Amino acid sequence: MTKRVVLAYSGGLDTSVAVRWLGEKMGVEVIALAADVGQGGDLEEVRQRAFAAGAVEALVVDCREEYARDFVAPALKANAKYEGKYPLVSSLSRPVIVKHMVAAAREHGATAVAHGCTGKGNDQVRFEVSTRALAPDLDVVTPVRDWGMTREECIDYAERFEIPVTVTKKSPYSIDQNLWGRAVECGILEDPWAQPPEEVYELTTPTAVGPTELTIGFDQGIPVSLDGRSMALHELIEEVSRVVGSYGWGRIDMVENRRVGIKSREVYECPGALALLMAHADLEDLTLERDLAHEKARLEPRYAELVYDGLWFSPLKQAIDAFVDESQRFVSGEVRLRCEVPGRCIVAGRRSDVSLYDYGLATYEAADRFRHEDAEGFVRLWGLAVETWAARQARRPRSGPRPGSEQ
Repeated sequence: MTKRVVLAYSGGLDTSVAVRWLGEKMGVEVIALAADVGQGGDLEEVRQRAFAAGAVEALVVDCREEYARDFVAPALKANAKYEGKYPLVSSLSRPVIVKHMVAAAREHGATAVAHGCTGKGNDQVRFEVSTRALAPDLDVVTPVRDWGMTREECIDYAERFEIPVTVTKKSPYSIDQNLWGRAVECGILEDPWAQPPEEVYELTTPTAVGPTELTIGFDQGIPVSLDGRSMALHELIEEVSRVVGSYGWGRIDMVENRRVGIKSREVYECPGALALLMAHADLEDLTLERDLAHEKARLEPRYAELVYDGLWFSPLKQAIDAFVDESQRFVSGEVRLRCEVPGRCIVAGRRSDVSLYDYGLATYEAADRFRHEDAEGFVRLWGLAVETWAARQARRPRSGPRPGSEQ
């Protein structure tokens, strides 16, 4: 019986070459699965490209609503940014892709899944660990790790077998995009000293000419409306990305620490993700109790690490999700964002019916409700431990040779 493999197919260089290589070198039938996670483009063209490369079947699955609801929303509620900068654009999309790869393998009788990741990258971890979490009986095939070709050799391979790809030696960038943002690698970007050329950007090209404001409505930590209009989350993200990106805001140029232990220069465009994360965190400042806010802030970097490291389907990540969900019960209200040229997006205001901000307590006006006379006793008790320690230190002799020690 001919073996079948479900390949996570993007239509890019590596996965297109992988379709042909898997058939030629391993003698397997390839079912290409392209997941629509909001990357845009003509997915029917991508599907036909898979057939042209040699796939026996090419599937396109619309995951946009599911991706936003079940993967982006939890990360947004957790304010998840890897190393405090990267909002996990690629990391978040891999678990939902694997979910549908496993489903396709069951439906089409495949004994394995495959991905087009290199041995240096993070995505290999995400694809393989997620697969083993959901379907430990399936094998994982890794053509890019096995074939030993350089990127230029892959381009030559595609040209030799007339595999239709968009990457050329003149434009060598590797791009991964979904509704949460866009990641760009390779070419001149591998030099951390080189400034990214403007040609690598698509989502943050400045076109706006005057200031504008956006009002984001949240319900229990999830964006539900834009300027008073209720919207599905994936549609809201796309609209915020479009508006904010038109101000040239939302670019990230960073050297990050990959899971495999090497540093990598990465360029990201995440206008919608960064704007919504900023708005959400600001609303939390208004609605979360102090200790809860501080403890959540301590967990957020760990949550981001788990997602980045491919542990979406792990018990620790699920446990933190439960904590985050509980923390979001009263994170409801509106945040007003103001965009200005050049390249500026800020929080201009926030409000909530369950706000913990009390003007009568916060104001410095004479008629405020705060009992200033209570502060003296509070401050004295708060500092009592330090005061006691300082008094004991003052009584101790200055350091010198201990009695009986040699001089």
